Amino acid sequence: MTFDKSRDLTNEAEVLKALGHPVRLKIVAGLCTKECNVKNIWECLGLPQATVSQHLALLKNKGIIEGKRDGAEVYYSVIHPLAQKIVAILG
Repeated sequence: MTFDKSRDLTNEAEVLKALGHPVRLKIVAGLCTKECNVKNIWECLGLPQATVSQHLALLKNKGIIEGKRDGAEVYYSVIHPLAQKIVAILG
């Protein structure tokens, strides 16, 4: 076995850390199937809006999701290909 010392896996590690929380993983898995607004997400998960908003902010800051404004609503979707692959592998 050989290891590539020059390979930088920092971005991959950051994505894995962000998805390492069950709530964030559920959010990303749900958003891989359909974009949603915050209200739909917290209603589906049965969590307080503040909790969901905190998780969404972290995912957005890591570049895993993005929000698109539609009037007063913001709809979130997954934009990071590695996050999409991880969710697909987990099935």
